[in-house]
Amino acid sequence: MDHMSTLSKLVKPHGSEQLQPRALTGADRQLAITRAQTLPRLNISSREAGDVLMLGIGGFTPLTGFMGEADWRGVCTQMRCENGLFWPIPITLSATPEQAADFAIGSEIGLWDANGHELLAILTLREKYRIDKALECCEVFRTNDMAHPGVAMVMQQGEINLAGDIAVIGDGRFPQEYPGIYLTPAQTRALFEEKKWYTVAAFQTRNPMHRSHEHLVKSALELCDGVLIHSLLGQLKPGDIPAEVRQEAISVLVDHYFVKDTVMQAGYPLDMRYAGPREALLHALFRQNYGCSHLIVGRDHAGVGDYYGPFDAQHIFDEIPRASLLTQPLKFEWAFWCNICDGMVTQRSCPHSDAERVIVSGTKLRKLLAENQKVPDHFSRPEVLKVLQKYYAGLTDTDKVEVQLSGHSAR
Repeated sequence: MDHMSTLSKLVKPHGSEQLQPRALTGADRQLAITRAQTLPRLNISSREAGDVLMLGIGGFTPLTGFMGEADWRGVCTQMRCENGLFWPIPITLSATPEQAADFAIGSEIGLWDANGHELLAILTLREKYRIDKALECCEVFRTNDMAHPGVAMVMQQGEINLAGDIAVIGDGRFPQEYPGIYLTPAQTRALFEEKKWYTVAAFQTRNPMHRSHEHLVKSALELCDGVLIHSLLGQLKPGDIPAEVRQEAISVLVDHYFVKDTVMQAGYPLDMRYAGPREALLHALFRQNYGCSHLIVGRDHAGVGDYYGPFDAQHIFDEIPRASLLTQPLKFEWAFWCNICDGMVTQRSCPHSDAERVIVSGTKLRKLLAENQKVPDHFSRPEVLKVLQKYYAGLTDTDKVEVQLSGHSAR
C-alpha cells in the first residue's frame, strides 16, 4: 500500500488525505544518483540525515523539504507553518556562511551523510536565511543551557539555514541493519489494515522496556486494537543503550509476556532532540502518519535532566487547539511495583508508603547494571535483564562511566 486509501478506517496522515513520501524509486532514482555526481555537495549532520529519511518515507507528511524562514519562525513561536499547518519543532538544514555563499538560489545541492560516504538526497535551494539560535532554543527547549543536549545540537549547527524541496535517494542503511523492524508509514498502515487494527496506540521508546513500560503498553491494549512499540533507531546521547540491544530486549519481552498479535515492534530513523513537551507533540504528529490513533504519554516523555516537569508532555496536549492533531494522547500516571499490592500500580490505585514501592526508571536500571549491582525484584523481567547484563558485561570502564553520567531517563 503506497498511499492510504480514502476508504481506510485508519487515522488520516497529518494535513493530507494520503502520505507524501519524497523518496525516488526506479529509473528516477538512478538518474538522480548520476546527476548528483556533478552537483555541489553538503555533508549534513546525523539529526538532519534522520529528518531527510523521514521526509523520504512520508513520516513528515505533508512537508516536502526543509523549512524556509517564515515557517521556521512560525513553528518556533506559534507551532504553526505560514500556511497554518500545525508543526511543533522546526525541520531545518544548516550550513556555514562560507558553505551557503557557494550555493545559488534555484540550484541543486547533493546532500551527503556526515562522513560524505552516502548520497542521501538532492535539495532544490529555494531560500537561504540566518537563524536566531537563542530564539529557537528558548521556544523549543525552554532553555539556552548548553548542558541540554538539544540546545547543544542547535548551537553547533551552521548559522545559515537552507530551505527547499528534497528528492530522497539514500536510506541510511536502516533497512539493511534492522530488517523487519525498520518500517515505513505505508508499511505500518498496511499491516494495521491486515490485522484490522483501526485504533492503534504508539509507544515511544529509546530505552529497553522495564516493568513500568510493560504496564503502560498493557494498559493501552485494554483501550485499543493494538500497540505499535516504536523505537528510535537514530543517534542518542552518550551512555544510552544501542538500538540493536534495545530491539533484542524488547523482542524477548514481547515473546514472553504479551498475547500474540496484540503488539507490533518497529523502528524509525530520527535522532532524539530531547525537547520534552514539544517533542511529544512531534511524536504524536508523525505517529499519525504511521497510522496510529493514539500516543502513550507517561512520565518524562522525551525529557532530559530536570528541564521539564514530569508531566509537562501531557499538559502540552491541552494547550494546543483540539484540531491540531488527529492522533491523541493516552495519558498515564507513573507506574511502580508495590510489594503489598503485589503488582504494578500508580499513586491513584496504591495507598501504601514509599518503603513498599519499587520505583522503576531507565536511568536507575542503567546505573545498577553499569555498577554490576543487583537489580531489585519486579524491576525488569528476567529475560530482559539477561540481554542487558550481557551487553553491560562487554562494556569498558569508560563506557560504564558514561552510562552513569548520562542523565535522566527519556522515552
